[in-house]
Parts: sequence; C-alpha cells; structure tokens
Amino acid sequence: MKSRLFMYLFIFAVLAIIFQYSNSKNILDKYEKDIKIFKAEIKDLEDERINLNDKIFDLSNFNFDGNQEAIDYFENQGVNTDILLQKLKDGLLETNIYEGVDHPIVPYASMTESKIMIDQIKVLNHKWILANFTDGKYWGELFINYELDNSGEVAYKLTDYFLYPIN
Repeated sequence: MKSRLFMYLFIFAVLAIIFQYSNSKNILDKYEKDIKIFKAEIKDLEDERINLNDKIFDLSNFNFDGNQEAIDYFENQGVNTDILLQKLKDGLLETNIYEGVDHPIVPYASMTESKIMIDQIKVLNHKWILANFTDGKYWGELFINYELDNSGEVAYKLTDYFLYPIN
C-alpha cells in the first residue's frame, strides 16, 4: 500500500511539474512577444522623435528665437528682446480694433459681415514679420517690415500680401 501511495504521489508530482512547465513556457512566450512589440513601438517612437527634432530645427531657422544675429542686433542697442517680441505682437493685434471696414494694415476689406483681423504673427528677424489675417471665410498672409525708433515706438510697413482664393 505504501508503494502505491508513493507511486500516486510521484505521478501527481510529475503532472504538477509538467503543468508548471507548460504554464511558465506560455507566460514566457507571451512576455517575449510583448517585448518584441514594445521594442518595435519604441523604435517607431524614437524615429518619430528624431524627425520631430529635425522639423523643429528646420522651423527655428526662420524664427526670431533661433536667429542669434537678430537677437544681437537688438541687444547691442540695449533692447530686451522678450519685451520687444510681445510689443510687436501686441501692436499688430491692437490694429484689429478699428472703426469702419478698412483695417489699418490689411489692404483688403471684409467680404463677410465680420471684420478682417490679424490672427497669427511670426517674427522672423530684426526687420520682418509674417502674419495671417481672416474675416472668418477668407484668409491671407502679410509680409510686414518693422522698425524700432529711438523712443522705442514700432513702425509697421506692409511690404507684400496675398489673399487665398476660396475653392
């Protein structure tokens, strides 16, 4: 009787070991599959990060913050560029407050019931600004020169402009 008991215990132990082995193998296979998927996702995200960094570098070429010569131009005159950038943008946005139909800078009259307004501004360097304008339906872009006089006042001069056609 004792020998049968040991035989049953031995068979039970072997079955438990086989079950543990197959279960562990399945878990390890699943983890290896997950690891491969995550490594592929990480590689894709790393490639996307590199592409975005390249795009940021390209965009910083035509940006005041990425143009050290433009920053030096104003710093040599004792002008705080952070304050100047905000002053330039605020000055253009203040032109959106006007009476009548003619915008002070935008050379087009609104073709809808709303006013034409400058909505996006990008300072390129120490002389140029790009800006978008819209009346809600029609929109275009402006190329503006600006100058800072000795008293700190900004003068804007519209150099070129374009109104996009409606498709």
